[in-house]
Amino acid sequence: MRFSFLIKISFCILIFCFQLFKYIDRINNLTKLKIVIPKIEKEVVLLKEENKRLKYEINKFENPNNLINLARTQTFAHLKHPLVRDVLKIEKEVALQDKKSFLK
Repeated sequence: MRFSFLIKISFCILIFCFQLFKYIDRINNLTKLKIVIPKIEKEVVLLKEENKRLKYEINKFENPNNLINLARTQTFAHLKHPLVRDVLKIEKEVALQDKKSFLK
């Protein structure tokens, strides 16, 4: 009887230790995540700032005044505006009909 009681108690202690180990492991994983989250948050903020800066650069470059100044430079001097007769206008309905006939 005493032997079976010792086995039961040792089994209970073993299960308790295993559960305690799992609990500590889970808390360690949460702590690791709590450490990593602020770093990732800083990276996200930096990426958002970089994104804003790049959008500003794009808007600044695509500004009509800047494009006109670029057209006046020697690099782009050979480019000319097309004449009205050289510009093709395609109606939306015609383009859709051509696409449908092309797919058949």
